[in-house]
Order: sequence, then structure tokens, then C-alpha cells
Amino acid sequence: MGLQTSGLFFVIFLSRTFGIQLDGHGYTGVLIAINPAVPEEPNGQVLLMRIEDMIKDASLSLSKTAGNRFHFKEVTILIPSNWKTQKEYKKARTERYDKAHVIIDEPNRAYGDEPYTLQYGQCGDEGQYIHLTPNFLLDDNLVYGERNKVFVHEWAHLRWGLYDEYSDEQPFYLSGQGEVEATRCSIKITGQQCGRSEAGCKNPCDTDKKTGLPTGDCIFLPDTHTSAQESIMAYPSLYSVVDFCTTETHNAEAPNRQNQMCGNRAALDVILNSSVDAGVPEPSAPFPTVYPTIWKVQRRTRVVCLVLDVSGSMQGPRILLLQQAATLFLREIIEDTAIVGIVKFQSIASIQKSLTLIDSEQTRETLVKALPTTASGGTQICQGINKALEVVKEDDQNTEGDELVLLTDGEANDNMQLCLETVKSSGATVHTIALGPNADQILQVMANKTGGIFYQSTDSIDSNALVDAFASLTTSDGNLTQQAIQLESSGKTTLDWFNGTFSVDLTVGNGTVITIIYEASPPRISIRSPSGDMLSGSDFSHDRPTKTLSLKIAGTAEVGEWHYSLLNEGSTAQAMAITVTSRAARADVPPIIVKAHMNQKSSDGNKAMVVFASVTQKGVPVIMADVTATLVSDKEAIQLQLEDKGTGADAVRHDGIYSKYFTQMKTGRYSLKVRVKNKGKARISTHRYSGAPYIPGYVVNGLVVLNPPKPPVNHEPVEVGSFSRTATGESFVVELPPGSTGPPPFPPCKITDLKAKLEGDNVTLTWTAPGDSYDQGTASVYHIHWSEDLGLLRRDFNETPAVNTSALSPQEAGSIEEYSFSSYYFNITNGTSVFFAIAAENAKFVPSEMSNIARVVKYQPPVPQQQKSTNVIAIAVSGTVAAIVVIIAVIIYIK
Repeated sequence: MGLQTSGLFFVIFLSRTFGIQLDGHGYTGVLIAINPAVPEEPNGQVLLMRIEDMIKDASLSLSKTAGNRFHFKEVTILIPSNWKTQKEYKKARTERYDKAHVIIDEPNRAYGDEPYTLQYGQCGDEGQYIHLTPNFLLDDNLVYGERNKVFVHEWAHLRWGLYDEYSDEQPFYLSGQGEVEATRCSIKITGQQCGRSEAGCKNPCDTDKKTGLPTGDCIFLPDTHTSAQESIMAYPSLYSVVDFCTTETHNAEAPNRQNQMCGNRAALDVILNSSVDAGVPEPSAPFPTVYPTIWKVQRRTRVVCLVLDVSGSMQGPRILLLQQAATLFLREIIEDTAIVGIVKFQSIASIQKSLTLIDSEQTRETLVKALPTTASGGTQICQGINKALEVVKEDDQNTEGDELVLLTDGEANDNMQLCLETVKSSGATVHTIALGPNADQILQVMANKTGGIFYQSTDSIDSNALVDAFASLTTSDGNLTQQAIQLESSGKTTLDWFNGTFSVDLTVGNGTVITIIYEASPPRISIRSPSGDMLSGSDFSHDRPTKTLSLKIAGTAEVGEWHYSLLNEGSTAQAMAITVTSRAARADVPPIIVKAHMNQKSSDGNKAMVVFASVTQKGVPVIMADVTATLVSDKEAIQLQLEDKGTGADAVRHDGIYSKYFTQMKTGRYSLKVRVKNKGKARISTHRYSGAPYIPGYVVNGLVVLNPPKPPVNHEPVEVGSFSRTATGESFVVELPPGSTGPPPFPPCKITDLKAKLEGDNVTLTWTAPGDSYDQGTASVYHIHWSEDLGLLRRDFNETPAVNTSALSPQEAGSIEEYSFSSYYFNITNGTSVFFAIAAENAKFVPSEMSNIARVVKYQPPVPQQQKSTNVIAIAVSGTVAAIVVIIAVIIYIK
């Protein structure tokens, strides 16, 4: 019986390893991770209980939404490794902090204790993670509402790509009937205005004479006893609110993010038709009240085994590349206290080095010396993997949670499918590196199935791709102050000079190492510090067998821009590359971090891919940086300038997420590398873009009850000075249909920032120009349509009246467009709303999606009573005079 129970547990436990899945109507694979900066004492166990209570109650709340379609079935909590081990904590398998869907971390300076969700993509796209703080879970005085409903609000951001239906930027608007309304959904949520001041609450608020809207000090206070059931995306704190707005209850006029990003569609419409869970039917019967299963797991000491291909095809430059990249990993990247082993494989597999605890420079050098130096024989990948699984068992007779780093350049001579099943059942994570274009296709599958990362590397030194792959295999426990950070990674094949710069900023500088690798002969080295001190080759240690020069800067490296020059003194051109790594300058100052990834791991070319790079400091965005991405396959290298302007592929302006469409796809495997520099404009922004609404107060039985003010956040940008970063994202695969030379023609990207303004008798529209192909090139023509009926414009864009755009020529993608025209197209009167939308078309007559909808409202302030009386008298007098003039004219005419 014990064996059967153990086996059952093993099968269930495996379901935690492959991300969020929908099992029937229940979510499994949900991972919640606690950051190691969160102290265990004195409230660690209370915090865990609060997390469990929140998830259980959130499951019940979730099951009442969206036609009772969803609930939580299995959730895992990842305990920090620096917390004490408890019997109930199982050993983590593939759960890692950087893969968590919910993060429990200390407050950051942009959001404080406010719950929020990081969203990269467009409407309906899954987000990155939900961020909660210990204070949110422990302090019952924070006014966000019941935690379970707040969690459902954030889950809707994360899972279904919904957006907030309240608005701090535009809390009020004029409806189509000319009435002042609070920005909310549904319109059935009742309440009153409150002009907040030290004296209390003024109702109604003062009115801005130009707009007819309440002045900036006015807030909306909802009634606690409202009967409205929607929407969780606006007021999850209200007791009656338990669901999402439907098409029938949706407030399409409200100027909120949901309407802007989702084309004025209802939240439930997006969930059921455009999200990852689109098409899920209603259950045949209501769910029984069953709480989710909650696991608690903890990562132990990091155990890594390098599994290195030394078959015949690895001879020559490739075995040298292997040595150079693996040496950097062992000397500079893998953290202290980790345990590392090395296995090599060809026709057979053998152990180069058993598990070794990294506790000194000597143990690191021992591992470096164990790296293989020769290559011959076949490619028995499975033998190498099986031998590596033996090695990682040496510490505790268990492979769960351990890591293999598999590098190979060829196709396996053995049955990789059997080996794949072995690895999946082992609970180990396999990171795979494909060196050259001929490495086995199953490498990406193996990484995906085990929670690992797949890298594609060219076999040239000047790309530095293999070094970048190894340098990216940092610890993933959430403690950024212990991670190695790449400041520079660049290479060149040249007959003479190779020059460049890198920057050390205030957040890094400890453990800074400059590593130079070369192909044939050591270059002459000249490095100038920010203060002008010079370093040369004599300051570097030289590892001649691996053709590697390295320099570790003592103490904390000098802040500022460093210049390097490498001179090839040989008679023929050779490849050289430089890598600079560093660590946090102080334990209490989080470093600036860059992460890069594609929105898809593979593509058949039917739709464009998107490159993303996030630039942050402890979750706070670094904006206005210069960010470039390089995508390399065995056929080509493509460079893209990533933007954070809230247009094209980029969802939100100045949120620290830089992006660009990738449209020039060809069949092949691509690596992804991002370089970030500050060209003088970069700064840290504390502006927030979403989150659970903080409720300033309520109306209770007709009486106003105010809550304490929300803790203030300083939104002034902070200069970051000179900095540079390099990050390598997971590689991806493009497989176009047979015979295809490229993807089909792509449309211009959707315009998402259309704005409209009424000035006198003219309407002025502004927007950012799309391209001929998404956000690249130049579109051919614009189509602008309008309607006084918002629903008609949404449903039948082409059937609504058009504005004459014959004089409007599109500019290059990214340009700011402006177009003005007379309002004679429509008889706009006081209180009238007119809605506008735009679409672009390219040279191949492929149209874009309709833009977001912009609106103008004609508002004329009411004339004061005294002025009305004066006007009446003036009109009466002028009318009398006119009558007299007419009579005199008639008499003269008769005479």
C-alpha cells in the first residue's frame, strides 16, 4: 500500500512541472514564489497561511465568474532556500523563481504595497507575473478589498490579458447623453462625487469650465450597498461585485485601459473569445466546493552537471570554443556553494569530474582543468545524459531539482526519445545548447519538457554566442545581488583594431571580470578606466591552452565609461571577443537587470513574432534607454531597434518593456541577444500603469466614509547615469512551409494611440504611424471613419462615413501623424459625442486592424443667469431696431 501511495504521489507531483494548464475547468501548475529577501522571522509561517487562505478563497471567487468555468486545482508555493527546511517542504523539481506566476516580494518604489501584474503583450495575451507584498498579505488595514477578489482581479490580467476598468488618469468623462460619469464598469455601480479636502468631502465637486468635468481633486466614492455584480476589473472591493462585465453590461464609453487596449470589448468577451482559454464551455453542473491542492517546495543547494559533446565533429575550433565558454562559466558565472560535475560523451560517456563543491578559487580551477581537450568518435547523447544523471545523484541519491547543461553539435546516434522520457521522469532540468546548424532537433523539445532553456550558437568566436549561452545560466532564486551580470559581450574578426566601450554604473562593480578570447595569437590590449588609468596585457592572466586572457578588477570597479582596444598583431585576420561580467555593488542596492525573450518559441511564419526586452531595477522600469536586439541564424544576422513608445508591438509607453516585430523570417534556428546602453536619456520611472484599485472611501447608507489616503509615491524620474548591459534570450525556431521563400505579406500594425481633439470647428487627430509590414517601413494609405454610434463604428468600420484623406500621405513607421479637418462632416452640437477610428493599408492592399476608438465631445459651459438676461435684453433691443429699419426701408421703397 505504501508503494502504491508513493507512486500516486509521484504521478500527481509531476503535474507541477509544466506551467499553467487547464485540467477540465481547474488550473494546475500555478507557481507562487517567495523572494529570498522576504524574512522568515517573525511572520514566515503566518505569511504561508495567508497565501493558502487567499488561494482557497480566490478559487471559490473565480468559480463564480465567467459562467462558472474556472477554479484553481493545484498550486505550488516555492519556499526560499534561505528559510529553514521543514518536513512538509518537498524538494523542488523544475520550479524556479524566474518562472513563477505569482511573486511575493518586498515593496518597490513604483507600487509600494499595491498588487499589480506585469503585462508585456496586447489584449488577450498572457502576462508575466503577479506581484504581491508581504504587507498586502499580512496587514488587514490596507484598503484594496478582500484578498481573494483582488487576486482574481490580478489573475484576469495575468491569464486572460484583461486591463483595468477604472482610471486614475481620467476618473470622469462626459457620456453620450452629456452626463458626467465616473470611469467604471458597469454603469450600474452607484456612488457620488467627493471633492476631497482637509475639511472633508464636497459634493458635488467643482467643475472645470473648459471640459465640463469635475476638477482634479474630485474622486468617486461607490455605494457599499450597490446591487451591481460587475466588474471585478473596476471595483473588486465591493461586496456585490462578483463577476466580469458582459457585452450587455459593458460600459464601452468609459476612457479606461480595457476599452483602449481591447477595442471597447467587454471583459467576458475577451476571456471567452480571445484569451488562452477561449472556447472553454460552461460546466454541465456547478463545481462542488473543493479547495485546491497546495504544495510547498523548496530549492536546495544548486547541483549542475556539464554534459559535453566530444565527438569527431567537435574537433578543431569547436572544442576550443567549448573550453573557452565553459571556463568562463566555471570561473565567473556559477555561484559559490553550488556543486558541479562534468561528463563528456562521444561513442561512450565518461565522468570527467565528480560533483565538486565550489568554495574557493582553487576548486573552480580544478573544474576548469577537468574540461575535455580532445574530440573523436560518435555522438551518443543519451549515454551522456544517463551518465550525468548518475553524477547528480552523488550528493543525495536524488535527481529532482538538479540541472544538466547539454552541449552538442550533431545528431544523436542513439534513441533520443527514450532518453527524453528518462529525463522527464527524473525531475531534473536540462538546458540544451545547439552548437552549429546540425545539432539534433530534439534539443529544444528536451529543454521545453524539463523546464530548461534552449540556446542556439554559431561556431564562430566573433559572435561570442557560446560564451553568452553559458553566461546566461545564472542562479534563478530571485536574489539578484548574487547573480553575475553581463555588461559587455562583443566580438570581431579583424586584421587590426577592435575597439569598444562598456559602462560600470552605481548598481554594479563588485567582482568585475574582463575576459578576452582569441582565435590564433593574443592581441595587444589597451583598456582605459573612466579616470584615465590604463591597463594592458601584462595586467591579464593568460590561459594559453584555451586562448583566454582575463582580468579581475580588485574591489569595486570605477563607475563610468571604460574604453577597450584590442590590436591583432598577427599577419592574418583573426576573431577576437570580449566579455565583461560584474555583480551588485552592494547587497542593499538591486542592480539594473535586462531580460530578453520572444513571444513564441517557434513559428510557421503565419504571423510575425515579437522581440521583448525588459530593463528594470527591482521591478521598476528603466525608460528611454537605447535597446537593440540581434537575431542570428546560420543564414543571416538581423538587428532590430526595440522601442518603448506604446505603439506597434509595444503595449505601454515608458513601462521599461522594449519591443519590436520580427517579420523577416526564414527557416532556421535563431539566437537572441540584446544590448542596452544609456545615451544620456535613460532614467528610472516610478509611474504605475495598472494594479488593484485603492479605494479612497465609500458611501454607506448615504453617508461618506473616507479611508486613509493612499501612501504617496514619488513619481519623479531618477537619473541612472551611464550603464551598459548584454542579455541572451532563449533561442527559437522558424519552420516555413516547404517551398516558401518567406512569410506571407504582413499588414501594417494596429494603431493603438489615436487621440482626437475638437478646436473650434476643426477636429484634429494624432497617432503614431504604423509601417508597411507591422511596425517597419511605410504604409500606403489611411482610412479614417466616424460615427455618433460607438457600437456601429466597432462592428462595421467600413460601413460608417469616411473622412477625406486624399491629402494625407503616411510617414515612416514611428513618426507622429497629425490630421485636421472641418467638423462640417457631422453636425456636432453641445453635448454631442463623435467617435473616430483609423486603419492603414500597405502597398499590397493588406489592411491593418481598426485602431483604438477616439472621441470628441462638444461642451459649451452654461451661460450664467445674469448674462442670459443681458443677452435677452440685447436681442430684444436689436430686434426692435431691426424692425424699425425694415419699416423705414419699406416706406422709402413705396415712395
